[in-house]
Formats: sequence, structure tokens, C-alpha cells
Amino acid sequence: MKNMKKTALITGASSGIGLELARIHASKGGDLVLVARNKTKLDELKAELEGLHKINVYTIGKDLSLINATREVYDETNSQNIQIDYLINNAGFGYYGMFAESDWGRTSQMINLNITALTHLTKLYLTDMIKRKSGKIMNVASTASFQPGPLMTVYYATKAYVLSFSEAINNEVGDQGITVTALCPGPTESGFMAAAKLEESKLFQDKKFPSSRKVAEYGYDAMIKGKAVAIHGILNRILAFSVRLVPRSMIVRVTRSIQEKKTK
Repeated sequence: MKNMKKTALITGASSGIGLELARIHASKGGDLVLVARNKTKLDELKAELEGLHKINVYTIGKDLSLINATREVYDETNSQNIQIDYLINNAGFGYYGMFAESDWGRTSQMINLNITALTHLTKLYLTDMIKRKSGKIMNVASTASFQPGPLMTVYYATKAYVLSFSEAINNEVGDQGITVTALCPGPTESGFMAAAKLEESKLFQDKKFPSSRKVAEYGYDAMIKGKAVAIHGILNRILAFSVRLVPRSMIVRVTRSIQEKKTK
């Protein structure tokens, strides 16, 4: 794969925001490395994007929650002589329910994917970007980053990590031609709700949310501009900043209330 174009590596690229980010980058003439567990879906997307745009797409089927998976992705891109100009850490998932009743295997997998894989990929590719003094990283956080989240305790905590980590790294490398953007979407029309078993939550019932495409367009533009924190939607921005003015004990109670199952 030639490096004349900007090449973006996108994790979780088989659906939702990640898939739309791939389509957006391809439409701008950029090459892609797509990573997700479902290689069949990735190869279908590869055929679509290479057919529509004169670009190259390389796919890697990998479960990033597994130990060593991130190193294997990095080693594979190196072996293919693919220079990653934009790293987009989009892969992640959540789980709905009381923490004490949660499955530890699933919880551990969430931490590995949402935090460990994202951090390691950032470390690996950031080192190369620093040598070149150029590059962009976008880590997909969430509006959940701004407050604790009863009934989705670990998910909210992992996204708080992503936001804090991204802001700090952005500060560290800002004078080296590199930017790190934390994209913080609110609830979005994607596969996330079903995967997290959130259908019965009051937060998601009977509401219309922005599409994955709209969120992806906003996030991609923010990354290109080098914005440190990108919160999609005016209401989400207001809510994110308002938590600074309200006692955290109240914030936790309110979050618990809106996430509880809707009573019939």
C-alpha cells in the first residue's frame, strides 16, 4: 500500500460510527486499514469502498480484547509497509445492569477493549508519529465520560478514562505536529444499544437519536481540525459542562434515574 495518501486505521470498523468513519475517509481519497472481529463484513466494506473510490483498503480480522491482539495489528501494518497517518480508536462496547450481578468475563473484556487496547494502539502508533512529527489520533469516548453511571458502571468509567487520557496525551504532543481528539457522542442510532442490552432503559426508549453518519461526520471534521474534545450535539455539550456546576451526588442520582428501566 502506497503512502502518498493519508492512511487511517479504524478499529470497530464493521458497523456503526466506525463504518461511517471509513466511508468518510475513503470519500476524501484516503487509504484505510480496517480492524474488527468480523473480517467478512470488513471485506464487504473493502469491496464497496475500493469500488467507489480509487483507494486501497487493508482488512484485519482481530478481537482487540484479547492479549497481544494490538501488537499483532501493529506488526501486521509494519510488515505490509503501511504508514498510519490517522489512528481512530473506535472499538468499544457497554453492558447494562447492576455491577454486582454482572459477568466478570464480559466486564474484563470491556476493560480490555475500551481501555487497554485503545491505550496500547495509541502508544504503538504515536511513537511512529512522533518520529515523523505528524499524525492525528481520535479516541471515541462518550458523553458518559463526564459523570459516573449507575447501571453501566464500568462502561462510564472506561469512557472517563478515554477522555482524560486523550486530553493529557494531546497536551504532551501538541508541539510535535500531532493532535489527539476525544470524540464524545451522546446516544446514537447504531448497534450499541442492542449490544449493551439497553432497550428497556428510559434513556433510550421512545427517543430519536442522531445517526452514526452524523456523529462520524462531526468527529472526522473535529479530528482534522485538531480539536481536543468534540462533543456532538448542542444539548450534549450543555449537559456535559453543566455537571461541573452540580454536586456529584446529585449527578449520580439523576444518571441512575434516567438509566433505570421504564416502568409500564
